[in-house]
Amino acid sequence: MTAPPPAGDAPGGPVRAPRLVWVGPTLATLAVVLTGIGHAQPWRDELATWSAATRSPGDLVRLAGTIDAATGPYYLFMHAWVALAGDSVAALRLPAALAMAATAGLTAVLGQRLAGTRAGLVAGLLLAVLPGTSRYGQEARPYALAAFFAVLATLLLVEALARPGWPRWAAYAAAVAALGLTHLVALTLLAAHAVAVLAAHREGPPSRPLRWALALVPAALLVTPLVLLARGQRSRQLDWVDTVRLTDLTALPGGVAQSGVVGGLLVGLAALGAAGLGRRALLPGCAVLLPVLLLFAAGAVVPLWVSRYLFFVVPFGCLLAGAALAAVPLPPALAVVALAGLLGLPDQAALRRTHEWPRSAAVDYRGAARVVADGQRPGDAVVYSPRESWLFLDLGLGYHLGDRRPRDVLATEDQARRGDLWAAECGQPAECLAGTQRVWLVVAGRRDDPLAAVPGAKGDALRAGYTVERVWQRPGLTVALLTR
Repeated sequence: MTAPPPAGDAPGGPVRAPRLVWVGPTLATLAVVLTGIGHAQPWRDELATWSAATRSPGDLVRLAGTIDAATGPYYLFMHAWVALAGDSVAALRLPAALAMAATAGLTAVLGQRLAGTRAGLVAGLLLAVLPGTSRYGQEARPYALAAFFAVLATLLLVEALARPGWPRWAAYAAAVAALGLTHLVALTLLAAHAVAVLAAHREGPPSRPLRWALALVPAALLVTPLVLLARGQRSRQLDWVDTVRLTDLTALPGGVAQSGVVGGLLVGLAALGAAGLGRRALLPGCAVLLPVLLLFAAGAVVPLWVSRYLFFVVPFGCLLAGAALAAVPLPPALAVVALAGLLGLPDQAALRRTHEWPRSAAVDYRGAARVVADGQRPGDAVVYSPRESWLFLDLGLGYHLGDRRPRDVLATEDQARRGDLWAAECGQPAECLAGTQRVWLVVAGRRDDPLAAVPGAKGDALRAGYTVERVWQRPGLTVALLTR
């Protein structure tokens, strides 16, 4: 597994300049993910990132103690990034785009190391054209960073096993720690690393397993507090997730590739590549299968299964697919890569319109914000229904309106002070609404009678004190202007 591949790795001779095998995939991926990076407006998860990243470090610590501790280190990184680059849509997504481009380059290098230069080149280019690469390379969330650290840690492991030395093990330890801090689920990759270490142990010095175990100590020390915090927050953080079913497993390729047909093609090519590589398929094959199986087993007991959590296995699938395509001359191999790109074009176009899933369920925060901005007057207020919703209605309008948003008349404690993703609302809505002449009501979904859609005391207060002057329908949202 750790021996260098032969020089002539496929019919037609080796690819020139093997040391630069990463250049083409890196540049291709960068070109793809930067295309239209700011077109789709931030969706609900990205709004949570924006909300967290624009808080102080102290407020981020308070947030981690309440909810989303597992994403806390990423939020801290994004806090520093936003302070430097701003919070425009493109700026929020640029770290993911750069991480994805680097992931493609590292995938090419790892593929070259395990299966030959042509396999590495094709693997990196295949990753570049996947719709899933654009999806997570254009999202202000940690999945692209997790893929980067997953491939980096695996490449450093291969190097440390081939040429043992403490500097290489230290670099591997740092990469694993970064992987865990970025995405806890991605630590399931260590199961594949364990298999590789044990396989290498049978062929080399007996100190390898011990050095590998010692390299995991820093990651364990850093990640354990996050695991303990996240464990207590799981019921609230993942209350929208069900226990896993077999159909979720069969839908995984299409989920991580963001295209059913492209995901199926990738799985077929990866299976062929694994069969052709023989023993050299052990590490990339386990890097695909073991995290999936471990999360599936855990998801059968507790609600944990979310397909995007497993995007970090995709580069390893591309590596195996690249090995399959390396068995043919380079032009036909590149033609298959181009075919994958063409098959994914409809999904590439769709994800640049909206990041919501399904694509038909778009939520037009920008459109709703424009309605309010165009019609508001001094003294206006805004009310949201529902408040504690994963749609984050207040964050959506807040992102697009900034300081121009009307007064949030029912909010008694904002998200940052509360240490949460949702603000606290007034317990006596009628009293809090007293003296407010005009209210902008923002309701989830398409509502012909938005006042009737507001439940509880809040709805009673609004119906008793206001009439609907006008209603605007926007995808996924309804905006109404209420007057006394």
